[in-house]
Amino acid sequence: MSTRSLNSKLLLSTAALIVGGWLGSGPALAQDKVLRAVMHADVRTLDPFWTTQTIAGIHGLMVYDTLFSSDINLDPKPQMVDTWTVSNDRKIYTFKLRDGLKFHDGTAVTSKDVVASMNRWAKRDGAGKQLMGFTASLVARDAKTFVWTLTEPYGLLIDILAKTGTSIPFVMREKEALVDPMQQIQEVVGSGPFSFKRDEWVPGSKAVYVKFKDYVPRKEPASGHAGGKVVKVDRVEFIWMADPQTAQAALAAGEIDYLENPSIDFLPALRSTAGVKVEVHPAAGTMGIIQLNHLHPPFNNVKARQAMLYLLSNADYLNTVSADKALQTLCFSYFGCNVSMETDAGSEPYKSAKDPAKAEQLFKEAGYKGEPITILQATDHQYITPANLVMIQQLRKSGFLKLDVQAMDWGSVVSRRAKKEAPAQGGWNIFITGTTVLTSSSPVTHTSIGMGCDKAWFGWPCDKRFEDLRKEWAFAPDLATRKKLAVELSKRAYDQVPYISFAQWRNPVAYRSDRLSGVQTMPSIPAMWNIEKK
Repeated sequence: MSTRSLNSKLLLSTAALIVGGWLGSGPALAQDKVLRAVMHADVRTLDPFWTTQTIAGIHGLMVYDTLFSSDINLDPKPQMVDTWTVSNDRKIYTFKLRDGLKFHDGTAVTSKDVVASMNRWAKRDGAGKQLMGFTASLVARDAKTFVWTLTEPYGLLIDILAKTGTSIPFVMREKEALVDPMQQIQEVVGSGPFSFKRDEWVPGSKAVYVKFKDYVPRKEPASGHAGGKVVKVDRVEFIWMADPQTAQAALAAGEIDYLENPSIDFLPALRSTAGVKVEVHPAAGTMGIIQLNHLHPPFNNVKARQAMLYLLSNADYLNTVSADKALQTLCFSYFGCNVSMETDAGSEPYKSAKDPAKAEQLFKEAGYKGEPITILQATDHQYITPANLVMIQQLRKSGFLKLDVQAMDWGSVVSRRAKKEAPAQGGWNIFITGTTVLTSSSPVTHTSIGMGCDKAWFGWPCDKRFEDLRKEWAFAPDLATRKKLAVELSKRAYDQVPYISFAQWRNPVAYRSDRLSGVQTMPSIPAMWNIEKK
């Protein structure tokens, strides 16, 4: 028997064990069109501004809408906005909302909701924080008109409002948007194409969304996250299956319809399964991130951060997170590869042969005396889990680092990484995450790379020179100037080491093509609108 045939039989055998577990559960009627999907992570956080988790962004796209969105070519297009004008000095933007915008509770979306939402989002998002640094005022003129006044011409305003990487600038009700951004919202009421069934949400099991019948799609054809968001199913269920083999078996057996990021190991079996189609996202893909905590020893000292470049081997991660070589990219660019800002300037220590002796010397100069380094190890994430194992092995090979590996589910990592306390008091030193290359391709939208101290992302790197360069980049008059500045930004990043990237890979998607049509390719995170189920 061939390996492919054997794998197919194993998938189906596994599926037989799970049939009846969740299938048919819940109040959905037999005549309803229900799309069942297994995503890359469980929906644990309902506030899309609270975390940069991709799954939080996917949840947000289901429930909320945006002022602008990016099409498949990454061009910004109006979404909730109908028309807008820009003053001659390019400092005053006047926006008008389109007709028919309603929240899921039946109330109309107003400019006050927009203003409150943008203010809350900007306090949590790196690009939003920079944008507000150039904002003189943001006010509601009337129910459908709001005015954004800048202190100087900042040409990235529309691009930032249209960004598709987390955190996405969603519009909430004013009621939720006025909640302290350091606290999570409790009510989930958006104006997007789906409403969230809070009463059916079971963390660790299922999240349910139903068609919002009063949603008015744009008339333009759907393209990426832009255009008409037409809902063609009655109900979407995100079923959480932590085990990749179980999830793939469920797809092969027809128990689910859609599988985001199937394990590379089982792609041959899925490709040979009748009725299953495997596609690859057209975007540049995902970039892995080893995040370091700059607040506490040893990584509050730049020499300890630089030392990590001599211990970690980028190439070792590729086969672990993506065994399919056609999907791999060995990349040393902080802004991702195969994008306009690609540069590996300053990467020589990382690209060179590993040098544990050099690393040990730098750690000693940083004041390291063998204190435990706390690693938050996610145990249930498709690529973060194996990447953690590679990193831990690489660090242990050094022979001089003492590691405190704390295993937990990904949801717990997400909660704990926000803590600024010392590792011994519940904080951390290292965790692994990832970002879309499209998000990281711009120094402004790249959340993880910002070094704005307390305003920076988890890890809280702090470097005024880098932030000044980011500002220069944002106001650069042309692409050539931005590319030159990207080189300087890269050199500074490799000198200060806000984090360490590992691997770049594209993500497959598998679905039942015998049941689904209209599955769209997206520039980054997937969406469930325009999908039709037979």
